Amino acid sequence: MTISQLPFASRYFSAPDGLRLHVRDYGSPLDPGVPVVCLPGLTRNSADFGPLASALASGRAGEKRRVLALDSRGRGLSERDRNWRNYTLEVESGDLLAVLTATGIARAVFVGTSRGGLLTMGLAATRPSVIHAVVLNDIGPVVEPRGMARIRSYVGKLPPPHTATDAIDLLKRLMSRQFTSVGEEDWALYAKLSFADAKGNYGARYDPQLLKPLESLDLEQPLPSFWPQFDGLRNVPLLVLRGANSDILSAETFAEMKRRHPSCESLVIEGQGHPPLLLDAASIDGISQFVAAADPR
Repeated sequence: MTISQLPFASRYFSAPDGLRLHVRDYGSPLDPGVPVVCLPGLTRNSADFGPLASALASGRAGEKRRVLALDSRGRGLSERDRNWRNYTLEVESGDLLAVLTATGIARAVFVGTSRGGLLTMGLAATRPSVIHAVVLNDIGPVVEPRGMARIRSYVGKLPPPHTATDAIDLLKRLMSRQFTSVGEEDWALYAKLSFADAKGNYGARYDPQLLKPLESLDLEQPLPSFWPQFDGLRNVPLLVLRGANSDILSAETFAEMKRRHPSCESLVIEGQGHPPLLLDAASIDGISQFVAAADPR
């Protein structure tokens, strides 16, 4: 799917400990739609949301709106932390709250992919008033150990690609078994979003020290669940996407989320795994329509 990506402003803000954080800022604070805040996955960055943010900011299914996409510390253009022990949900939640304050976002729709969804659920406990609606992209209160083991097997361990061809080949080796419906055009785009900088140079876009917190996880045991945080979202509009081949969000957890949240909307992305890439029409149109419907009437 091809979507013309809008220009954005790169803005930098200070985390509570002074570390520099980068945010892509699309649209304008004067746009009428409720703002959207996009939060990427563990090793991902704000570029992941380029097509979706452009669709939302341009009013693809409703009002034009401001869209912020955050690079968490150690990812994208945000500064890497000298202390890997700060790569935690608690510290990153504080970073997120600092960015919301600095950008004047009092209430927003949050789109969280994987780890970004865990941060979003955490807001239900720390700052519930800021949540207008939520989109969870292939993440729920239960994270499957099998999927986490797969992620831990490669984070920080693979040599970064230095050409577009190498980047595409790497992604296919890691992902093609789950992502059976992705065409060559989207593989190329996802490789660019994953590894290319603003000048088109390919390389690592995250701190390999992100592996360190994962090493302490006992994946022979169930991981801590986030059901209390998820239940805190019961009074806001919710859309949950699941990759049909996901090994992080199970079909059972997906069903339980819909049971617990009676107005939960759901969307299964066929031929994709963890997480859906948000490059296809079904994902972008589904999210755009959900966000437009959540605007005050």
